[in-house]
This record gives sequence, C-alpha cells and structure tokens, in this order.
Amino acid sequence: MTKKKLRYKKEKALRVLKLIRSAVHSTTTLGKIRESTNSDPFKILVSTILSARTRDAVTDRVASRLFEKYSDVNSFALAEPAQLASDIKSVMYYNQKAKNIVGASKAILEGYGGKVPKNYEELMTLPGVGRKTAGCVLVYGFGEPAIPVDVHVHRVSNRIGLVNTANPEETEIELTKLYDRKYWIDINELFVSFGQTVCLPIGPKCKICPVKIVCKYYRENVRQKLA
Repeated sequence: MTKKKLRYKKEKALRVLKLIRSAVHSTTTLGKIRESTNSDPFKILVSTILSARTRDAVTDRVASRLFEKYSDVNSFALAEPAQLASDIKSVMYYNQKAKNIVGASKAILEGYGGKVPKNYEELMTLPGVGRKTAGCVLVYGFGEPAIPVDVHVHRVSNRIGLVNTANPEETEIELTKLYDRKYWIDINELFVSFGQTVCLPIGPKCKICPVKIVCKYYRENVRQKLA
C-alpha cells in the first residue's frame, strides 16, 4: 500500500470513528461491568469469558449474581466447577466456562500472586483466554490500548469497508494500522455498541445510520436499489 493510499484510508477510518461515536447512545455489557466494578481486571476477565456466544442481557444478569456469591479470585479458585457451572447455567457452554474460570483463577493465584497479568502473552496462558478476551481485559480492566475484535467489530469493519479480512485476527491487524494507539481504547466499545444497535447482523438500520455516507455496504447494496 502506498503512503498516499494509507493516508486516505486512515482519514476515512477517523471519519468513521467520529460518525460511529455520534450514532452510539448505549453502553456495552463490558462497559457497564467496568463502571460497576471500578475496572476490576479479574471481574472483567470472568465477565468476558461468560459473554462468549451469550446475549448481553444474560451476561449482565449472570455476572451480577455471580459477583455477589464469589467476591474475588480466591473464592473463584476454591469453587467446584460443577457448582460454578450450575451458577452460570444461563450462559452458553456453561460447563466449559466454569472449568476455565476456576482454572484461570488458580493460575492467577499460583503464577501471578493473585493479580491478573497485564499483557497479551501472559493473559493468553490462562485457561479460556484467547486474544479477544485478553484484549478486553487490557482495555476494560487496565485502561491499556488494545483493539479486541469480536464478531461485531469484525462485521462492522468489513461491512463499512475499512478492512477486507477473513477473520477477527486479520481485522485486528488491519485496524491497528489504520488507527493510532490513542484511539484503540475506544474502538471495541464504540464498534460493538454500534453493531448491536444500528449495524445489525441482519437488517442493518441503514436509513438512520450516519455512517452510510462513507459505507461500502450502503453504497453497493442499498443506494443502488434506491436509484
């Protein structure tokens, strides 16, 4: 990619970010948990594990009840996986998630003195923690710049035309090229909220979307039909 083309793409990316910010009027599940737990890295970790393939409303409810029963990493490490699975039965894959949460808690106690590690490499050694989950802990738990890419971030980025990627890992790489580090910490919260409320997986609300003025999907699939 030439410097001129990259500069143009970065300018478009910043415009998209500004437009998405104007369209977002709600807070994501992790955003709410960040506020309610005062950015507790461990609770962000547990909540992110719970949230995989699970609706936000369910994650909110289960996480809230869970933190009333288990207050810290010690209590989670001492939990029986079967009991914890019963406690989180409303979420998808609750048996595996319970094992991962207990395993991660024990690993944090034994390997890190009870403190959640603060970098990708160490976070990803914990059971159930992949790159997206690690990124969420960095952003929501530590306030560190990262771009966690879930299905919403991946879909929105490709649909608008910011990137042309096959999977979330590739999307993360491309977004880190388009956005300077000072913008990274906001991208997951904004893109996820936008993807949940406006740029829906099915039936995106293009008519009310301010991003349509620069959106590839709108240009190729909506505007042409209206012409």
